[in-house]
Amino acid sequence: MRVMIITDTGVPDRYIHIDKYGDSSMARLDDGWCAALDRNTMMCTIYERRPLVCREFVMGDYECLAEREANGSPLSSDR
Repeated sequence: MRVMIITDTGVPDRYIHIDKYGDSSMARLDDGWCAALDRNTMMCTIYERRPLVCREFVMGDYECLAEREANGSPLSSDR
């Protein structure tokens, strides 16, 4: 899922991708995972400065669990 950056929350520049149209979103690694995600803990490394969309996305709710299932996260709904 693409995470658009629509407000200034202080996301470090190294985690921001600007496309050819000038739109800002969270950078992704070559395998599609968010560049700010610690894959060992599955926690955000910039939590206090995360984008608005991430702030509104409630961990453990239906949308969160559905995304984890769809993307093969080790912390899916069976947790």
